[in-house]
Amino acid sequence: MTTGTTGGRPRDPEVDRRIARAALDVFGDTGWAGFAMETVARRAGISKPTLYLRWSNKEALLTEALTTNLATISAVDTGTLRGDLVEVAAQMLNLYTGEAGRAALRLSLEANSVPGVADRYRQLRRSQVNAARDIVRRGIARGELSPETSVPLLLETLLGGAMMHALNLPPGRAPQARAQARRMVDFLLNAVAAPARPRAVETPLFQPPVF
Repeated sequence: MTTGTTGGRPRDPEVDRRIARAALDVFGDTGWAGFAMETVARRAGISKPTLYLRWSNKEALLTEALTTNLATISAVDTGTLRGDLVEVAAQMLNLYTGEAGRAALRLSLEANSVPGVADRYRQLRRSQVNAARDIVRRGIARGELSPETSVPLLLETLLGGAMMHALNLPPGRAPQARAQARRMVDFLLNAVAAPARPRAVETPLFQPPVF
């Protein structure tokens, strides 16, 4: 629970932004085990009393920092399956490679072990899954995908691919989210639309004599 000052000067929004940025950086770098109010205050360049005037504990601080700085995945409808998937993939890549990317990746690993943060993570994942599920179902309804397409498998492949790309991005390399999103979606759709190969008839190594 956040704790605002009672009287005196109003809170400085710039200080709040620095604190939130520092909180996400510390969590992204060290995880919950290394997350401490003192570390956040030092990273933000403020005193511990200033920090404690705003948040009474580290759970409240991290929860608010994640809630206000991690974007959910918004619903899109470009009119085509490919266009929709590219938009969602680009949003995912921006989330995981942006300023709060390390915190978002860390959250995917530690959300359930951080008090007060699990609900935020479930909300984030729900927005991702719901947006992508609606897109795939519209694609099936328009005849762009086979009705037999596994919606969960397609979504897991796309969302997991975005996360893995962020994890493997070399340090210092600027992310090209939209270009990568197009490559991912084109590869995925080509794989889904590829006709099944006829199963080869295996010839036994030993041919019994014919009488």
